[in-house]
Amino acid sequence: MTIIPFLNKLNNLILNPLILLLFTLATAYFVYGIVKLMSMDAGDTGRKEAQRAIFWGLVGMLIMFSVYGIIRFVLTTFGVSGDPTGYLPRLQ
Repeated sequence: MTIIPFLNKLNNLILNPLILLLFTLATAYFVYGIVKLMSMDAGDTGRKEAQRAIFWGLVGMLIMFSVYGIIRFVLTTFGVSGDPTGYLPRLQ
């Protein structure tokens, strides 16, 4: 097995599902913070906690988006298409 099929399998079977899972968790935490903030009265003490949840949810989504971009950059550098079947259209 050469490095290209190995990287392709690693990307498709491990990295992409892991990034998707972590991005989903960050989005859920962000939405949780928004719902919590909107359900509070003006004088509630948990307001800081809700704002913190929104902030860290956004940071998590930003990190996952960046990780996905870095992985795509590295795979493109090695010539891995990310699609083992070749069914995805490619830009010329």
